Amino acid sequence: MRRFVNLGILMLLCVVLPTTALAQTVPPELTAKAAIVMEAATGKVLYSKNAEERRYPASTTKIMTLITALEYGKLDDVVTTSTNAASTEGSSLWLSAGEQLKMLDMLYGIMLISGNDATVAVAEHIAGSTENFAKLMTEKAHSIGAVNSNFTNTSGLPDEKHYSTAHDLAKITAYGYKNNLFKQIVSTQHKVIPWPGKDHDRDLYNENKMLWLYDNANGVKTGYTDAAGRCLVAGANQNGIQLITVVLDSEHMWDDSIKLLDYGYTQLTRVSFIAKGDLLKTVKVNEGKSGDISLVALQDIVLPIAENERDTFTTVIDAPNKINAPVVAGQKLGIVKIMHNNVEVARTDLVADQGVERKSFFGLLWGSVWGFVNYVIRNFA
Repeated sequence: MRRFVNLGILMLLCVVLPTTALAQTVPPELTAKAAIVMEAATGKVLYSKNAEERRYPASTTKIMTLITALEYGKLDDVVTTSTNAASTEGSSLWLSAGEQLKMLDMLYGIMLISGNDATVAVAEHIAGSTENFAKLMTEKAHSIGAVNSNFTNTSGLPDEKHYSTAHDLAKITAYGYKNNLFKQIVSTQHKVIPWPGKDHDRDLYNENKMLWLYDNANGVKTGYTDAAGRCLVAGANQNGIQLITVVLDSEHMWDDSIKLLDYGYTQLTRVSFIAKGDLLKTVKVNEGKSGDISLVALQDIVLPIAENERDTFTTVIDAPNKINAPVVAGQKLGIVKIMHNNVEVARTDLVADQGVERKSFFGLLWGSVWGFVNYVIRNFA
């Protein structure tokens, strides 16, 4: 049975779905100098420690490199490795000058084994230089809301002007998770890519041990330099709740990340805001055989929330009050959005629950005559 949702009391009708039970637990003790655990859909911060402090991000920088490459590059492009790229210091995909690989293979090399040389090859291919590409990275980060970040290179090698924060890295990663290919790459445990000139392929195993250590882990990137210390951005998705953790300059980054994920999942529960088929608005139909039509939700909207934040969510409907016939059953006629602190966190289409045919010529004529008669009766009788 379709339910009608009274939006004025929507929050009172939310159905709590079975998931990890809420618990008031003590925040974890960490070795990291800066850390955060954040829920990706709403940006809700569940725990933070010096999360706004600017620090060297090391190779977690490559999360921003990947996002920028996915948005500015073409996956089927063949990337030619320059002498400059091949001689890049640090962790390597062992590219040789003149070697050619597809863009997508380069991206796997960047994220699974942290190939600094591959980041330079990709940057030069897309933007002409690492400097130009790093500017694109910074611009994109700021547009995401990571305004306390600045990137001067693609790999994360130390530079006084190259920095981010735990919170910014979480925001950047949450944005990345909206891209299905991003999710695929950062959650890949093992990948084989070509090695031109060799008698075997490159066999890549992801350096992110969280993919093996934590149930439903799905990303994202390790990092280390002497200046940054051990860094890790990790992610997991359990019961539809995507959490992101960041630990910077951590003595025990795996343990710290596991503690943060465990803590985060005790703080959230999934709540049904809208069910598929909910009747959310009635719209008048001009010149139709039926005078009005119901708009229903096309999909479920279920979001993870903390117990104390129900009043921070609101519902907004964007749909006309009147439409012209004909209308086809299932036709999109609007959208419904869920807002969290005035920021959209979810939406679904509103569609017609049935079709409405347009009146025939004689039906329209009779309607006009009857309307005129009613007008006369009301005003002159």
